[in-house]
Amino acid sequence: MVVLATKCYVEGDARERSLQSFRSLIDNAVGELDVSVDVEIQDDDFINCSLEGPDATAAENLLGEQWGLIPEHFETGETYVGTLDSWDDEALVLDAGRPVRIGRDQLGLGPGDPESIRTRFGLVQHMPLRFVYDDPPRLAESQQDQLYDWQRGTGRVNVNSATRAEVRATVNRAGHAQDIVTVERVGLLEQSIICTEDTDPPGLLAGIGQYLPAELLCVVPS
Repeated sequence: MVVLATKCYVEGDARERSLQSFRSLIDNAVGELDVSVDVEIQDDDFINCSLEGPDATAAENLLGEQWGLIPEHFETGETYVGTLDSWDDEALVLDAGRPVRIGRDQLGLGPGDPESIRTRFGLVQHMPLRFVYDDPPRLAESQQDQLYDWQRGTGRVNVNSATRAEVRATVNRAGHAQDIVTVERVGLLEQSIICTEDTDPPGLLAGIGQYLPAELLCVVPS
């Protein structure tokens, strides 16, 4: 069994729809391998996959590269993925099977307290983030680079609590299909809407917000 570093934290019918969506993603990822996969949601909302078959190890590696894994033990200096759980005046707190505090001096994302940094880079709650397990833990350089690339782009609106298909349908329903390039999957329920050059991210947020019971944050081009 492997535990993937993405969560299914919605309830009711949305939970079952999200799980079915994730099963389809898993099938697409490992469909050419000789492996059977059983997908379940744990009590902590992380998703575990039981893998059986000759290609189980290859499937584990593939899923780990795509989603990140929650390990039983951390190795100093290694890179892992945790989901954004909470924040305070001094740190972002990731859930990587246990709390991991990334202090403001270890974020590498410029000035400001963790709350202002979170808002500036569009870090919605539960978003997966790569970190290096060390003393103290720090945000991985590859994660810093990705977030800075977002700011150098055309702008984004980041969303949680919805699948990629649900976000795309919402954008279409709100009449903004022409204002986006695509919806990029960040986690199972965390998506990043990439704006066109002529689209104002705060305006897009205002246009779709009434249709999405979710947290939405803008990434405004710097």
